[in-house]
Amino acid sequence: MSEQKLSFILKPQVNLSCPSGSRMWLICGCAFLCVFQSAIGDSGMSLTTAFAAFLSSLLVELLLTWREFGPAKIMDGSSAATAMILCLLLPNQIHPVYAALGVIFAVVVVKYSFGGLGANWLNPALAGWLFIRLSWPHAFTNAFKNSSDAISELSVTSVPSMMGNRITDFLNNSILSITSAQLPSGYIDLFFNKDPGIMADRGIFFLLAGTVVITAAGINRGWIPLVFLAVYGFLVRLAGNPGLYWEGDMLYGFFSGGTIAAAFILAAEPASSAKLKTGVLITVVIAAVLSWFLRYKCMEFYGCFFALAVVNCITPLVRHAEEILFLSRNECGKFQENIK
Repeated sequence: MSEQKLSFILKPQVNLSCPSGSRMWLICGCAFLCVFQSAIGDSGMSLTTAFAAFLSSLLVELLLTWREFGPAKIMDGSSAATAMILCLLLPNQIHPVYAALGVIFAVVVVKYSFGGLGANWLNPALAGWLFIRLSWPHAFTNAFKNSSDAISELSVTSVPSMMGNRITDFLNNSILSITSAQLPSGYIDLFFNKDPGIMADRGIFFLLAGTVVITAAGINRGWIPLVFLAVYGFLVRLAGNPGLYWEGDMLYGFFSGGTIAAAFILAAEPASSAKLKTGVLITVVIAAVLSWFLRYKCMEFYGCFFALAVVNCITPLVRHAEEILFLSRNECGKFQENIK
């Protein structure tokens, strides 16, 4: 096999600066902070669900790898990271058993059946979320039953809290007054949401802090979530309000529906994405467009997760096209050198 082809088929993680173990445990830590914020106000239900998922991930990986690696395999943190990311996508009031079953499916069926870390074409956490959502849809329905935000709601309509109003007034009268901009009431409450919802939305404040750490540490390619959010935000602003153009609520679109988790964690995950920058750019744009379409046209509040699952499904085709293009360019270069 030629050196050029060998360099192309290597797992995409080799292009990242942090070792796999460091990346995974750092992601676990950032995700745990988000879960911790979600647990404030729900009597620790979020923490119970996260503990069940985390413990299940360690146990199932030990069972799968004990004969070959012993207890050392769990130290790479990949299955633990899958469990914590899956928790971010789950409702805070869902039963912990569903989280455990989703993690088992993600690790056994998606991760190890395709060859282990870096060989899977579908994000394991996303696969676990799909497994739970499609197998037990009533679990999601019951978890959102007492939520004041309807699944199809497209803007901030809840009554702002007193603390939210005070922070909004402070920002409008100090920082934002320089630019003559005014932050409407209600948006501060998105960062400290107490309503039933997925943990990524309830813990959005710490999730945003975690994305800064993840990007600064070089765990993901920072331009990927920026492209996703730019395309998604443009479409939300353009046609996110039924019957009106250029009146969509971008802030609510970003800070609800799991958008931040989708952009910074799922879309930027290297193992389940294309390898060349052109392929990554194309798939990220497709994911953003599909996310907008499913959420605002099909009224699927968490449409970004389904959109990324669809994009993951076409990733093997994109990689095959990339390899053909890469080898064609390589052969063309050799041909031109021979002519000279």
